[in-house]
Amino acid sequence: MTDPAANSELDGPISRILFGRFMLPDTTEHACKVSELSLEGAIFSSDQSPPPVGLPIVAYIETIGRVVGVAGDPMEGGFKVNFMLVGNRRERLALRLASLNRKAEEEESEPRRAMRYKLSDSSSQLCLPDGRVYTCEVVDISLTGASVKTEILPSLGTCIVLGKMRGRIVRYTDQGIAIEFVNRLDQAALAKHVVR
Repeated sequence: MTDPAANSELDGPISRILFGRFMLPDTTEHACKVSELSLEGAIFSSDQSPPPVGLPIVAYIETIGRVVGVAGDPMEGGFKVNFMLVGNRRERLALRLASLNRKAEEEESEPRRAMRYKLSDSSSQLCLPDGRVYTCEVVDISLTGASVKTEILPSLGTCIVLGKMRGRIVRYTDQGIAIEFVNRLDQAALAKHVVR
């Protein structure tokens, strides 16, 4: 049987951010964002103070499932986790990572439905359903949606207001979120705000 870990699709960590939670030996659980996910480990971003290096960690990551490891070096906003997976568990993780990488490649290769533009003023605001408002930066925009740089990562499908445009979050990006507008933008109105 071919070792999934040797698959060329796994030549690096997955680029997308996943959500999860981790449990410490004192049985406390903490929410986290998982990035740089690979067979060897990941970076966990959390409001919780980084645990001591070497402390056992049990984590549950969306689309991945249960993983075990030990806390690694602290980082800004989180800490590294070194996985301790062998045998079938390591193979299952390898297959899941390969699947996520394939999906990411397919999304990247899909033609965008509308031309993307840079705005002359990219600063904006995101308003969540509960009324909370956050500053953000519009990376690019089209008639049908926008890519937004933001530190917050609400759940996929969340309805938001970007500036004055209503939309919903359709995926995560390296910088934040991608939004699909409820109503298509007006071409003439958009043209007034794009970089020439």
